[in-house]
Amino acid sequence: MRSNIIKAHLALFAGHVIYAVNHFIAKDIMPEKVNPNALVIFRVVGAGILFWVIKFFIKEKVAKKDFLKLALCGLFGASMNQLSFFHGLNLTSPIDTSIIMTSAPTVVFIMSVVVLKERITGAKLLGLSIGALGAISLIWYGQISENNSSFLGNLFIFINVLFYSLYQVIVKPLMRTYHFITIISWVFLFGLLFVIPFGLKEAIYNTDYSAFDMNTNLAIAYIIVFTTFFTFLFNIYGLRQVSPSVAGSYSYVQPAVSFIIVLILSLVFHNNIYNKDIDLVKIISCFLVIIGVYLISKKPKGG
Repeated sequence: MRSNIIKAHLALFAGHVIYAVNHFIAKDIMPEKVNPNALVIFRVVGAGILFWVIKFFIKEKVAKKDFLKLALCGLFGASMNQLSFFHGLNLTSPIDTSIIMTSAPTVVFIMSVVVLKERITGAKLLGLSIGALGAISLIWYGQISENNSSFLGNLFIFINVLFYSLYQVIVKPLMRTYHFITIISWVFLFGLLFVIPFGLKEAIYNTDYSAFDMNTNLAIAYIIVFTTFFTFLFNIYGLRQVSPSVAGSYSYVQPAVSFIIVLILSLVFHNNIYNKDIDLVKIISCFLVIIGVYLISKKPKGG
């Protein structure tokens, strides 16, 4: 049992390290090599194929009444969230992206209160206020900063968090009924239907595949296999062993890894492109979000 808990923590940690690295890898190929819409098509098709290959060995039927929920999961969890994420990352800094992503547990809590009628306490309300202050400050700061930050890009990233958090709330009841591979396979199939109007033309006609080099191909492969396929498996495995609040706290890993990546790029590869993206305002915003999530996730005494 203890070994399973340790594996769960390692899986969650690995998942968020992959996410943090993805911010820099995806940023490096957009938009010069790949348009964000086309990249979403690659991601949904590639990961969807991998999940459906596994689904072939899982003989499980879905009740007709649940297809609407799965369609909504596909809309919010595999199409609109990814479109807003990659368009946001295309405009803003990976540092900003990693910090805003830490607000996800706060957004999930708000939606749980609204949709699932979860009880709100004074401590949770305080945490919500502090976390919101940090996230809003960072988004607003993108409008006036002189670095790689972008108000519109940061807003898109936060919209991605909203969409994915809504997906998590909708998918939660389905997880008690179906195998997670069944769910994610249908989520990606519906997601593909929703992203086709946005990205199919970009992927077929407006992408110069002759300009792709080894780095481009490896970056796209990383986004499909690691950022999408493996991270979902890691997160599901972790959620089976630990509570959602513990799993959500691992989002703190992303800004820490992003700061480390910037240091490595600067000291080892002499690439200073993101050095100016780490400043006092962003560090304070990051701590405000983390404190907010901690207060929201903390269990009340005697509860």
